[in-house]
Amino acid sequence: MSDTMPIEQYLGEGGVLSSPDNVPPRYRGELLRLMASFVDSELAGSAGFADIINDAPGIQERISAARIVLEKTDHAGQVLKIMETFGVDGGRYAVHHPWAVRLSREADIGAVRQGGDMRLAVFHYPLDGWVDAVVMNVLMGAASVVQLKELAHVSYQPLAEVFRAILPREKRHAELGVAGLAHIVAENEGRAKARVSVAYWYPRVAASFGHAGSTRFETLSRFGLRHTPNETLLAEWQADVDAQLSALGLN
Repeated sequence: MSDTMPIEQYLGEGGVLSSPDNVPPRYRGELLRLMASFVDSELAGSAGFADIINDAPGIQERISAARIVLEKTDHAGQVLKIMETFGVDGGRYAVHHPWAVRLSREADIGAVRQGGDMRLAVFHYPLDGWVDAVVMNVLMGAASVVQLKELAHVSYQPLAEVFRAILPREKRHAELGVAGLAHIVAENEGRAKARVSVAYWYPRVAASFGHAGSTRFETLSRFGLRHTPNETLLAEWQADVDAQLSALGLN
């Protein structure tokens, strides 16, 4: 990066940063916030899903759920290693917040983060049994794929590489969810429960994309940390999950 070129211009022309040593203070703050949101969401999501493993109806379902918990925790660890290069205490981080704690099922917090961590608001809601967990995994899994395709192009090169490596595994998590949901809706009772869960989780997952016309998006866009507006990502997610739900007779 040229010493005379403004950071926004450099990043706007496709430049990338690769070390804490060449990251300006404002960029550093936004980058750490982005990474913390991802790490906290993965830790909270895996902690919540871990409690559901024993509700799984069979061995294969338990294996799939355990795999998702393991890999989401690993994803958090990979990004946390990058945060450590900026001085974050990774050893303390994993136990700093009660990741499994949830609000009441009836809470309505929109996209507002709660407490001291940076998890997406959707991860403050509790799961209600196996069917509910599978539905949430389908909807949030599709959202994670959309969001990771966006994050795979962040201007901090080490982080972009990690997100690109994580993306295929998150796609697999989404596929496992859809396969599990297809099995559930094969019976009338399961289909009825799934419909209730879709109605509950759909607006809460949608809220995780943030507000249309976000001024924060403009800031992140200048730094090359975001490229696609919230409303465009939301529309992509809606198209994906509406097609999946339609195929399963759940829309």
